[in-house]
Amino acid sequence: MALFQHPARITRRILASQIMMTTSCQASTRHIHTSAAQTAASELLKKVKGQKFVRKQLLDGNQLQKLSLTLGRRSEFCTGEPPDGTYLPYGHHLVYFTPSQFESELGADGSDTTFNSPAPFTRRMWAGGEMLWNPQVQLRIGDRVEETTEILDAKAKKSRDGSEMVLVDVEKIFASPRGVALTDRRSWIFRQPLPAPPTGSIAPVITIPTTKSHMQDDTHLKAGYTMRNLVWSPVALFQFSALTFNAHMIHFNESWTRQVEGHPNVVVHGPLNLINLMNYWRDVHSRDGAIKAKSIAYRALSPLYAEEEYTIGTEAVEEGNGETIRYRLVVKRGEVVCMRGEVVGVRPR
Repeated sequence: MALFQHPARITRRILASQIMMTTSCQASTRHIHTSAAQTAASELLKKVKGQKFVRKQLLDGNQLQKLSLTLGRRSEFCTGEPPDGTYLPYGHHLVYFTPSQFESELGADGSDTTFNSPAPFTRRMWAGGEMLWNPQVQLRIGDRVEETTEILDAKAKKSRDGSEMVLVDVEKIFASPRGVALTDRRSWIFRQPLPAPPTGSIAPVITIPTTKSHMQDDTHLKAGYTMRNLVWSPVALFQFSALTFNAHMIHFNESWTRQVEGHPNVVVHGPLNLINLMNYWRDVHSRDGAIKAKSIAYRALSPLYAEEEYTIGTEAVEEGNGETIRYRLVVKRGEVVCMRGEVVGVRPR
């Protein structure tokens, strides 16, 4: 698989199993119909297309320690703040450069609206993306890093049930004092709100969480690689929301999630899934850091929910004669595939 293809090709690959190109704009000699999704996509592009948004931030050790505590990785950074110079593990940049908005500027669902589609497409979901790391320039604690964000594209789509939505492609480039360390491309889809429930039908949700987050590896498989079993509690998801300054209510407000968004429970964060996918790759495949991750291409296929057990595993490893190795990883809830990822690793020279 060629990495960092043209954004349009990346988008088609990520969402091939979820959506199809919209056909609602049909030209004739007399009339051209523009859908609501096309109008919203055009408005967003008109607002931000071609602009680059630059922020700078010090990568502090406290944030990395709090993430390790949230992830339950007792052997990694949990006993104290890691010192300057500590390498940032793959994907852990996702808890830095958090949203910077006043509450009054957030969407109705609590989400950061900086790059959101205009109304009525206000329900945001993480669709997939691609990351490319520079093995020679790794992010470190103590670095003052520059993040440059740019909207690559926004376009109208239709889901398999025929409903309209907007797909937004974003690119973030992270540069340390030693040069560009990471390019992070991600895709979001925005849907219209669900119909409001009938008046008087909403009852308060009162649930006492009893599940504790846990992670356990099954290394006694008859064939294949280690499989990791995970469960996330609502408490841990709240901690991750706080750590990333993410007020999107689908991750911590059970009433909103069930009654407005239609989910059975609070939703596990897309960035949290991605971090766990890369942690699994590090623990199982990196050979104590001897194999470096060059890239990951991933797509989200189905939500994961609090208090549900799911697994991360390896479907295949393709050992080439060159310097790269490809690892096909999968996240599953029972037989339901929730996320797929392909990591390209680089052998030591």
